[in-house]
Amino acid sequence: MNKTFRLLVVVAAALVFTHGCGGGGSGESDDSNLGSSGSSSSGGSTSSSSGTSSSGSTSSSGSGSSSGGVTLVPGDYALTAWNDLGMHCVDGVDYSIMSILPPYNNLHAQLVDRRTNEQVTSGVTITYQSIADLDGSINTSSSGKTNFWQYVASLFGASPAADIGLTGNPTPSNTPAPMTFNSTWGWFEAEGIPITPYDDNNQKNFYPMVNVVAKDVSGNVLATAKAVLPVSDEMTCQACHTSRSSGTTAQTAARPPTSGWAFDSDPQKDWKKNVLRIHDDKHAGNSTFTAALTTMGYESTGLAATAAAGKPILCAGCHASNALPGTGIAGISPLTSAQHSSHSQVVDPAQNMQLDDIANRSSCYLCHPGSVTKCLRGAMGSPVDSSGNAVMGCQSCHGSMADVGAQTRVGWLEQPNCQACHYDGKRETSAIDSGTSRLRVVTDSRFATTPNVPDSGHSLFRFSTGHGDLQCEACHGATHAVYPSSHENDNVLSVSLQGYRGTVKECTACHATEPTTTTGGPHGMHTTGQGWIRNHQSPGENNRSSCAYCHGTDYRGTYLSEVRKAKSFSVEGSTVNFVAGQRVGCYECHNGPSGDGRGGTLPANINPAYAGAAGTSLLQADQAILNWLVGK
Repeated sequence: MNKTFRLLVVVAAALVFTHGCGGGGSGESDDSNLGSSGSSSSGGSTSSSSGTSSSGSTSSSGSGSSSGGVTLVPGDYALTAWNDLGMHCVDGVDYSIMSILPPYNNLHAQLVDRRTNEQVTSGVTITYQSIADLDGSINTSSSGKTNFWQYVASLFGASPAADIGLTGNPTPSNTPAPMTFNSTWGWFEAEGIPITPYDDNNQKNFYPMVNVVAKDVSGNVLATAKAVLPVSDEMTCQACHTSRSSGTTAQTAARPPTSGWAFDSDPQKDWKKNVLRIHDDKHAGNSTFTAALTTMGYESTGLAATAAAGKPILCAGCHASNALPGTGIAGISPLTSAQHSSHSQVVDPAQNMQLDDIANRSSCYLCHPGSVTKCLRGAMGSPVDSSGNAVMGCQSCHGSMADVGAQTRVGWLEQPNCQACHYDGKRETSAIDSGTSRLRVVTDSRFATTPNVPDSGHSLFRFSTGHGDLQCEACHGATHAVYPSSHENDNVLSVSLQGYRGTVKECTACHATEPTTTTGGPHGMHTTGQGWIRNHQSPGENNRSSCAYCHGTDYRGTYLSEVRKAKSFSVEGSTVNFVAGQRVGCYECHNGPSGDGRGGTLPANINPAYAGAAGTSLLQADQAILNWLVGK
C-alpha cells in the first residue's frame, strides 16, 4: 500500500476535528456574553422521551422584538446549532489537477430542556436537512456540482457514494439525515458534510442553510434551529497564478513557470496547472522532493506530469496539515508554514507592499475567502471607524503572515484566544501585545477559553465550554461569525432564540423560569430580569467594585451591560424604560451608585449602532427574520 492510499484512508476514516479553512480573526463578543442554559446534566441524564412538542415551528425566541410584528413563543426546549469554524473551504468544481481541501463541513448542536434547565443528551433524535434561506436559496445536492467523487479515491483512498462525505455523512437534502451524540464534547454532530457553495439554481451561495430538528422517540418535534453551513471555493491562487500574456502590473507580477503558463481554457484548472509547474521548477533536482514523488506514487518528472497523467495532487500528501490528520512526509514543511512563510515576502504591486506588511484583511483575502465571501463577517469583522475603515482585520488576532507561517507554530491548533482581548472589563481591538509582538497574556479568566482543548497545551474557542456546559459557540456563534454577523443567514439562530441578533444573552432563551442568582450566570453574571431589580441592593452596596466590571467605573454602563431590545421595569412604583442598545448603569433608576434620588439625571448611554436610522434598520431587520421564521 503506497503512501497516498495508506495515509489517506486514515484521513477518510478519521473524525477530522480540525478540518476547515480560516479567513479572518477569532471570536470576539459584541456584548455581555451571556449564555443560555442551566446546569447541565452529567453522564447523559435526559428529559422524558415523551416531551411536549413545541408545535413544530421553531425552537423558541425569548421575548420577541420591540419593533412590532410577530413574536415567537418559546416551547419547552431550546435547540442551538452551529458550524465550528465559521467557514470551510473546498477546491470548487474541479479536483482533477490538485486538491487543498475536500468538501467537509461540520455541524454541531445542543438541546436544553427549558423546564429542568438540563441538557438533553439521549432519548431524542436530531437531524439536519436543507431549507431555503432568507433569500430563497436552497442547496440539496453536491455531486452534480463538482467532480470530487470522480477523484476522491485517487486523492483520499476512499470511495463514498455520490453526495456522501468522507465520514459517511450526506450532503443536506430534502431527506433528514441523523446527527450523533459525541460524549467527549457534549454535542450532537454531523462531521464531514460534503456541501458545496452552489445552490440548486447553480448560483453561488457561501452561506447555505440547514434546518436542524430535535424529536422525541414518538416523533414529536421538540425544537428546531436554522443554522448555516458556510462554504467557499474562494481559497485559490488565481489572483497571481492565472495564465496571462498581458495585463496590469499587478496582474502580471507573478513569475511564469519555466515551461510557460498553461493557458488552459478552464480557469479552475489553469491556475492549478501553473502552481504545479512552479512547484516543479522550485524543487527540481532536490533529493527530498524526488524521494517524496516516489513515496506518493507520483511521476518521477514531477507534479505537473503526474496530474497530466490523470492522478491529481493532494497538497497535504507531502505537506502535513492538521486539517487532514495523518498526512505529510517527515522533513517537508507543514502546509501552513510553506504557504504563509514563502508568500509573506511577496510584494503586492497593487499596494506596493509585502504581504507581510499589509495590516488589513486585503492581503489574506487574496487567497482566503475572500473579497466576495467575506469570511470575517462577525463582531470583529464589521466595526468601522469614523472614516469607514475596518477597525479589526485578520492580523488583529492572528498576527502577521510571517507569524502564521512560523516553523515553530502548530497549524490549526495554535490560535488566538478570547482573553487576549476580553479582560478586566476591557475590549481590545488587537490580540497582539505591542510590547512583545506576541499574543497578549492576561490573568483575568472571566472570558477565557477552556484550557487544554482539544488537546494538551492548546486552548481553542471552538472547543471551549461555559455556562451549563454549553459550548461557547452555541451562544456566541461560530469562529469568524461571532454574533452579530454582517450576513443575515448567520443571525437567524440568535434571533430565533431571543428575538434579536447578537450573543444569546436572555435567560429565558433556555430557562422557562428566570433563575435568581448573583454570580451563577454566564461569566459570573447575575440575573437580569425584574427579580434582580428587587434584590440587587445588597450586592450592589456590599460589592460595588464587582459591578464596575460590566457597568463601568463611572457606573454609566458599558458594552457589557447593554440591552439589545426595549425593556421596561417596575422600580419603586414607577416604570423605567430602556431602549434597544442602551447601556445600563446606576443613573437610569437612581441618581448614581449611592442610590440617592431618582434616576434620569444624566442622558442615556446608547450604543451608536442602535441610534437613529441605523438602529431602526437593525430592529426592522430582526423583525423581518422573526416574520420569516413563522411556520418554519
